[in-house]
Order: sequence, then structure tokens, then C-alpha cells
Amino acid sequence: MRLFLTGNPGVGKSTLIRAIVERLEGITSAGFYTEETRQSGQRTGFRIVTLDGRAGTLAFSGKQTPTVGKYSIYVEEFEKLVLRYLDPVTTLVDLYVIDEIGKMELLSHKFRISLIELLAQPTNLLATISKKGNGFIEQIKDRSDLEVIEVTRKNRDQLAKELARKIKLQLGK
Repeated sequence: MRLFLTGNPGVGKSTLIRAIVERLEGITSAGFYTEETRQSGQRTGFRIVTLDGRAGTLAFSGKQTPTVGKYSIYVEEFEKLVLRYLDPVTTLVDLYVIDEIGKMELLSHKFRISLIELLAQPTNLLATISKKGNGFIEQIKDRSDLEVIEVTRKNRDQLAKELARKIKLQLGK
């Protein structure tokens, strides 16, 4: 079972991922979600939060390289925080959760490799993936072994309950 959520920026993909995970009692999960950091009402960056509560910086406004748009990307901090949760050899769980597969995260070559390894195994994945993107993002979305669901303002509220039920059924929980 591999569900990949896509949609325009700000539509609520990360919020939806958290809402789905909250409804998955009895299912062991590992992975991460992202959340915005704000100061005086302005977005200043993004943090990574693992499902077991560890947090770190993914991106922050600045000029430190590498950058995506106006954000400096903290690739090493991202890798140190999340890679251990995406290893199907050492982390045996019912469901891997990845929010998100996008430009910032894909600056990490190690993350790309982890993702390829997860997809090569019979793993269950719940992920968000950038709506736009060529190359690697397009290759992932074109795979026949996953379902890509577009999140919109119209469907996002009903999707949490619907997808949590679908995941439980497919995992036999």
C-alpha cells in the first residue's frame, strides 16, 4: 500500500498527513512531517518533526547554500534527523510516513537513496510529493505501484477519515 498525496502549496497536505496518522491506532509508523515556522505572521522557514517527537530545521530564510527560493536548506540536520526512520532493515514498522518529497528534501542525495530503497522493498508508504517537478519527482509519480491522490480545498477535510480507513483495511488492522 503506497499512498502519495499531492496538491498546490498551502492546500493542507502536511495537515492531512498528521490527521491521518492520528487516526491510525494499532499501526506502527515511522517517519516525519514538516511544519512552517513563522515570525510576526510571516513564514520564516520549515521544521521537520519525526513521528516520535524529535524536531529540527529543514529550511530558514537566509543565504547559506544550498538554497531553494529564499530559504537556506539544512541538509545535514535533515539527514541526521530523518534517515534512521526510513531504513527498512533497521526500522521495522507497518507504515513509513514521509512529508514531503520536494525540492528542499531532494537536495539530500542520501534521502533520495533511502526513498529508492524503501520503494524497492515491499513497504507501506504514506507520503506527500510536490505537485510540480521534473526528473526524480516525475519518475516517482509515474510508478505503477503507488496511488497518487490530489488534495484540494474541497476534498481535504473528508480525506483524513477516508484514507485512514483505507490504510487500516489494507494493513489488516
